[in-house]
Amino acid sequence: MFIEINDVNKQYSDKENRPVDVLKDINLTIEKGQFVSILGPSGCGKSTLLSIVAGLTKTTSGQIQIDGKAITKPGKDRGMVFQQAALFPWLTVMENVTFPLKKEMKKKDAEETALKYLQMVQLGKYISHYPHELSGGMQQRVAIARALAMNPETLLMDEPFGALDEQTRSRLHGQLENIWTETKKTILFVTHSISESIKLSDRIIVMGTKPGIILQDIAVDIPRPREEHKNEMLEIEEHIMKYLKKEIDKVVSEELQYANSH
Repeated sequence: MFIEINDVNKQYSDKENRPVDVLKDINLTIEKGQFVSILGPSGCGKSTLLSIVAGLTKTTSGQIQIDGKAITKPGKDRGMVFQQAALFPWLTVMENVTFPLKKEMKKKDAEETALKYLQMVQLGKYISHYPHELSGGMQQRVAIARALAMNPETLLMDEPFGALDEQTRSRLHGQLENIWTETKKTILFVTHSISESIKLSDRIIVMGTKPGIILQDIAVDIPRPREEHKNEMLEIEEHIMKYLKKEIDKVVSEELQYANSH
């Protein structure tokens, strides 16, 4: 076992100071080198769960262990990629990727490491560019290169392609798959796109909302590249959609109730 999530609960307080369950009784084991997607509607706690694994958010109860060690804070063993690239606008692409490496290694070594991963995401020619000179997809690739350059064992990705157009997204899926195959990293990937989760993952954790619970743990046993197996992908998509329809209906009816009462 590599990542073990044991009886994790997370509560917040609402405006009236009443406890609200964001995550309830989450138990999950992830093997080393697996690509696991966490899928669910808005508000199901999937980003909160990722943030807990990252060590950025504390649990209300329960524990997360990586390689038998309890997670209490962020660590070099986990690299995080957010929905927005979060690059420093005043630094070049190369400087952005070497920034977290400078404490760890000499400048020359940091630049060699950065270049290796920038070439992996096909941005070797853009090392002197600034973020504003890049498209959204290219900025995300810089963020992925920066996370990889730290050489974490686990890559945590919070809807990293959510803000991108369909074509860019599709291209980055291919690149991420290649990176995963090449580096053998464990990837925990949050998404609300069913097709994205099927295309990329070994396993899909389907979450329900209010409270955030695990509804299903689905193994995706379709050979890669998956585009060549459209029918099998569609079958899994329909299966997941059945489960998620109830959850999405729940979210919509709660929003309507809220709108009508205000």
